[in-house]
Amino acid sequence: MLSKVVDEISETLTAVIKGTDNVLTALRGAVKNQLSGSLKDVGDLTSGAMGVVSDTVGGALKSASDLGTSLVDATKEIVVGALDAVSEAGGSVISAGRNAVSGAIIAAADIGGDVGKVAVSAVEGVVEVAGKLGKDTAEATREAVLGAVKAADDVGSETAQSVKDALLGAASLPRDVVEKVIKGSNKA
Repeated sequence: MLSKVVDEISETLTAVIKGTDNVLTALRGAVKNQLSGSLKDVGDLTSGAMGVVSDTVGGALKSASDLGTSLVDATKEIVVGALDAVSEAGGSVISAGRNAVSGAIIAAADIGGDVGKVAVSAVEGVVEVAGKLGKDTAEATREAVLGAVKAADDVGSETAQSVKDALLGAASLPRDVVEKVIKGSNKA
């Protein structure tokens, strides 16, 4: 399911990070640097850039798996690094957050990781960056959850249920916002 681009990103990041003392910190920095360069190449920070965000997050998650790092721990670092790059490039952190979460879900499902826990970690990363930048965290949560639910639905019904259950059970996320998205009161 992962694309050739995602595989190439994974190989690049694995080569950069392999042998570092703190893999999570190195992963965050490598994702930020990789995405910053890619966003400069894309130029237009609209829909084209959002696919780059999803691919970069997916590649980074695959790299974390290849390095033997916990996918759940790595996911938040990867998402934060990606959104920092988007913010510095002047893009929409909220739109990018939705795509980052989607990329994480698809990669985790392909790798065989705990997609529910990865979803929670990814959404937490989006909310963290949105809050740090003074963005509306409820909107960031809504968009991130929409990205998670849509990506999980695309993977399959079992994955979708796992992601929904995990997001609803996460004490770190605003339950009312998560419930509204999952119940469909906010359409994608």
